[in-house]
Amino acid sequence: MRRTLLACSALLAGLVAQPARAQTLINGAGATFPYPLYSKWFSDYTTVDKGVRFNYQSIGSGAGIRQITDRTVDFGASDTPLTDEQLAKAPGLVHIPTVLGAVAVTYNLPSVPALNLTPEALAGIFLGQITSWDDPKLVAINPNANLPKLAIGVVHRSDGSGTSAVFTDYLSKISPAWAKDVRSGTAVHWPTGIGAKGNEGVTGQIKQLPGSLGYVELVYAIQNNLPLTALRNKAGAFVKPDIDSIVAAAAGASANLPDDLRVSITDPPGDKSYPIASFTYILVYKDQTDAVKGPALANFLWWGTHAGQATAPGLHYAPLPAPVVKRVEAKIKGLQLNGKPALTKE
Repeated sequence: MRRTLLACSALLAGLVAQPARAQTLINGAGATFPYPLYSKWFSDYTTVDKGVRFNYQSIGSGAGIRQITDRTVDFGASDTPLTDEQLAKAPGLVHIPTVLGAVAVTYNLPSVPALNLTPEALAGIFLGQITSWDDPKLVAINPNANLPKLAIGVVHRSDGSGTSAVFTDYLSKISPAWAKDVRSGTAVHWPTGIGAKGNEGVTGQIKQLPGSLGYVELVYAIQNNLPLTALRNKAGAFVKPDIDSIVAAAAGASANLPDDLRVSITDPPGDKSYPIASFTYILVYKDQTDAVKGPALANFLWWGTHAGQATAPGLHYAPLPAPVVKRVEAKIKGLQLNGKPALTKE
């Protein structure tokens, strides 16, 4: 009996003495656009690899680009590709498309449950040329709507934002005045309106301010029960953002992606295409330097490109088209650690 007790004590002592498995913390920062999806991915991935955790700062694409450029995070996130000038400051940075999303134009006007906007009208509102809801230009495209004599309260992002970059990229394509005087980017000099930080901030302002209108990532509008504006697309059809119209917008780009996967899909052709859609990207360096984090990050990206796609539609993002998945696979397989593939699990 004594011998048995001694053996049990030794076994327990050995178990206690063994150190708990250290967790690998991967730090990221950037876009608020995909934050609802990434939060779900980070949570779900703990069942795939219990030793990996993520710390993601949803602080806007502009800040995410700065942090990954300075290498203060393990990955960045942006809703638009980096410019050539930005890439020159971050040699070796790779764009990994994760899903597709839409920038929704939404508003606070309870008397108007449905609203149509032409490209010209939308640009006119954000240029400060259309200032009242009963403007004849708006009445003409909404003849059955009860448009009130009320000032339009324009709301835009105040921070460096990929959502803004997508939105202003679209406005630059459809409005010569916008392209000349304001242009596109993560941060621009807005001709009118009030600013709010993040998709969350813009959503909050629109909910609080009667007569307001602004732009947010689709899931933020849906989760907050805000109405979705139907925008007239390049084919002349008024289309609201949803999974099908986002997929339609990406159809043309899927077959013609450049090697670096940097592409704009705003103002696309097609009767069913929503005009303000975009890929969203995770930004990582091709040459990983951390022997633990490098493989963990590559393995997570592979999981997100495959199993993670099933989560996207439930949060109002469109999964990557099959031809794009093949291209992304090649990018992930190209990530290196000490001259060897960083990816260890497929």
